[in-house]
Amino acid sequence: MLDPLAAPPAAPLPSFNADLSQSSVSGLSSGAFMTVQLHVAHSSMFVGAGVVAGGPYRCVETFRGSSLIAEDAYVQNALFICMNPLIPEVGPNPERLVKLARETEAQGLIDPLKHLAGQKLYIFTGSEDKVVDSSVVRTTRQFYELLGVAPKDIQYVDDVPAGHALLTSNDEDNPLGVNAPPYISNWGRMQSWDILRHIYGPLKPPSERLSGRILRFDQREFFGGEARASMAPYGYAYVPKAVEDGAPCRIHVALHGCTQGYSYVTRTSGKADTATEPPYGNRYYTTTGYNEIADSNNIVVLYPQAQGMDDAQVQNPDGCWDWFGYSCPDAQAPDYYSQNAIQIRAIHAMLVRLGGKAPAAKAGRSKTTAVTA
Repeated sequence: MLDPLAAPPAAPLPSFNADLSQSSVSGLSSGAFMTVQLHVAHSSMFVGAGVVAGGPYRCVETFRGSSLIAEDAYVQNALFICMNPLIPEVGPNPERLVKLARETEAQGLIDPLKHLAGQKLYIFTGSEDKVVDSSVVRTTRQFYELLGVAPKDIQYVDDVPAGHALLTSNDEDNPLGVNAPPYISNWGRMQSWDILRHIYGPLKPPSERLSGRILRFDQREFFGGEARASMAPYGYAYVPKAVEDGAPCRIHVALHGCTQGYSYVTRTSGKADTATEPPYGNRYYTTTGYNEIADSNNIVVLYPQAQGMDDAQVQNPDGCWDWFGYSCPDAQAPDYYSQNAIQIRAIHAMLVRLGGKAPAAKAGRSKTTAVTA
């Protein structure tokens, strides 16, 4: 595992001719939970989102009374409400979470929620998913509908016998119903293409041969090298050649799930076990189909990278995105869901860099136990 501070420097993230008001985001599992948080926090710069096996905004605060200690309450909520509730009735309460979202909006910590109306949402749950229960993903749809997203703008898929995975047409990926690493499974079609087509409408067919390249860039400038960010030294972006030559483009943020970052290693007694390092850390940003459809449609795909950490400061051994509060400096006053959250700030800054300037504001824009999902 690379120490975020000690790793060799990489090239900075470049800028392109991007329309940041046409950005979009998608993710799997912890990346799906983070997708919802990022989407809600900065809704004025997005036109849609893809949520694959993810729950609603701030769902770990559904039942704060589950423990006297805030960190313990969030973890218990994550495991037993936001991932696998005993029965659907004890899962996330979308009405309560909408209330929390409106309170967050009133505090100026997220963009006005009215920006969500008219956006396109792709929401998916595999009927064989044993990690994030389908009843939880249903509440994600309900949450967005309560905030004004029209049912016609939501593509909700729950009839595919898939396990917990992003789905592809790759023969080497897991069988469809598997719930196991690398959490990428063969459906016979690329789910990433479905996501982007739903968000953006008709697109050109995916490229059979990529014209562009995958750029590695230094993420540390975006999170200040702070260990609590639990982010890797490097991030990645796929850039079509036409975009690199100056063509106008759009940006899609693709967020991996737990154990899917390039720097993921297993751990034994809290220490990195490099002898059993899995050989699949780059598959999310190379084999999931995003690059092929992005290439032919002048879309830059940004692949930020979370990193596993397990020490006295951060307990995130599986490299999950923070949807349960592990990165917050004050657990009694969590900020993991707001524009102030260290990971959301970092990803937003990456988007701004890709566009070369801050996006034009739309009217009304406002100024630790491990969980695997």
